Amino acid sequence: MAGALVGGAFLSASLQVLFDRLASRDVVNFIRGHNLDYALLKKLKRKLLTVHAVLDDAEAKQITNLAVREWMDELKVVVYDAEDVLDEIATEDLRRKIEAGDSQTSMSTSTFDVQSINCRMEEIVDRLEDIVQDRDVLGLKEGVGEKSAQRWPSTSLVDESQIYGRDEIKEELIQLLQSDHDHDHVRSTDDAVGVISIVGMGGTGKTTLAQLLYNDPRVKECFDLKAWVCVSEEFDPVRVTKTILKAISSSMSNITDLNLLQVQLKESVNMKKFLIVLDDVWNEDSSDLDMLRTPFLVGANGSKIIVTTRSTNVASAMSAKVCRWL
Repeated sequence: MAGALVGGAFLSASLQVLFDRLASRDVVNFIRGHNLDYALLKKLKRKLLTVHAVLDDAEAKQITNLAVREWMDELKVVVYDAEDVLDEIATEDLRRKIEAGDSQTSMSTSTFDVQSINCRMEEIVDRLEDIVQDRDVLGLKEGVGEKSAQRWPSTSLVDESQIYGRDEIKEELIQLLQSDHDHDHVRSTDDAVGVISIVGMGGTGKTTLAQLLYNDPRVKECFDLKAWVCVSEEFDPVRVTKTILKAISSSMSNITDLNLLQVQLKESVNMKKFLIVLDDVWNEDSSDLDMLRTPFLVGANGSKIIVTTRSTNVASAMSAKVCRWL
């Protein structure tokens, strides 16, 4: 499914950031020392841990259950709001430390409002309480879905009858995929291959959207060659290259040398209009991704690569000219 992760926890990255900040000695000391409600901080952490326990189950159900998807969307907004509050606390703490350490620095005017921060934290906790209650109504269970650590890789197949929403962004991206002359919207200045990146946290539907695009009849008729490969967390350029070769040329070569594989891939896509989907890319190393992308530079004008990832750094490393957040 869309944002399947090793460990199967959607939103895990953002939640882990929150947990780290909530446990930070600097944050705790600042809250205790500046009339902020420390009890609210502890309550916030408890509520986040409560919803975190059912995220694997929510991730597994959200594609076929619209109510669960909406629950996840609401949780994502609350997580962002909590991050904003903790960012403000950390910024104010740093500002005061800098001014305290520099006797020559005059006290700057601060917009930090203790009462406002307390009110916002209380509001966030209240919204999380509603989310916790809704998890029981939705039948989300703790521990369900944890086997996703040994999940199957994604495939291009999708049951469209079970998919809800995403129509607007799907149509927008289909138009880009259909275009041979994308100018500054998709094409880079140094090659004819346009890279479209779909970015979002785990469970937001990145893979599902890519599947819908890949299987749309209007998209199929635009390309000579198509290939889907799940890259996943363990970056293996030999496996990725061989998978693409098998898809576009039916080649069952036993070659394991990356150089020979890339030469063969380059020959296979030369002056051909292709669509390649690189799903679930984690590796942010620009040199690795440049190497992966190099054979495709000889493709015909209008060729496209779709990348799904949780990281904007991946989108940048792939020279994506279109980046859509979910």
